[in-house]
Amino acid sequence: MKIAAKYSHLHGEEFLMVHKKRILDEVLEVIAEVDANACKTEVYKEQRARGRSFYSPRDLSKAFWSGFERAGWKDQHKLYQDTVDENILRDNYILSHSEQKETIGVAGDIQFMSDNKTDLVKDRVAAEIQFGKYEFVAHSQFVKHLGLYVFDHIDVGIEILPMKALEQKMSSGLPYYERNLLKVVRQGRGVPRVPLVLIGVAP
Repeated sequence: MKIAAKYSHLHGEEFLMVHKKRILDEVLEVIAEVDANACKTEVYKEQRARGRSFYSPRDLSKAFWSGFERAGWKDQHKLYQDTVDENILRDNYILSHSEQKETIGVAGDIQFMSDNKTDLVKDRVAAEIQFGKYEFVAHSQFVKHLGLYVFDHIDVGIEILPMKALEQKMSSGLPYYERNLLKVVRQGRGVPRVPLVLIGVAP
């Protein structure tokens, strides 16, 4: 596949070019190695497009995942304990999971476990492959990447999305680069407060 468009938020790409050039090159190599034609495996049965071949979001995701995993990227979990007291939550946010449990237990509050899972992380860079439901992209940008950045686990987040021209040849309800570029730009220059690189891909 090829990169059809890029957007650097809060100098995310510039940071990678200066401080993580090897990681950036690795991401570009993984994208270039994905064979989009091999993922054109869905045949529509609906009347309007019967018999036409479409790109499979699942197969494309698998191809990207395989490339990143071969390069040593791994998923990352951060566990949290939730409770009703916002003052405890503010103090607990930077603690380890076991310390959070202990603090809430001492206070006598009811607590629940939750987590923040990021698809792929390597050398303080997180990457999300967005060929699923469109609402997952905003969650990645404003929750996953931001959470890891606030905790000082990453320096930059990367979002890989299909261009609109590719999305039109896939299943409905998928995210696409142009829409999510708008979502970031309309928030203003400082939101979300985490350096990001949006990458739009095409066959």
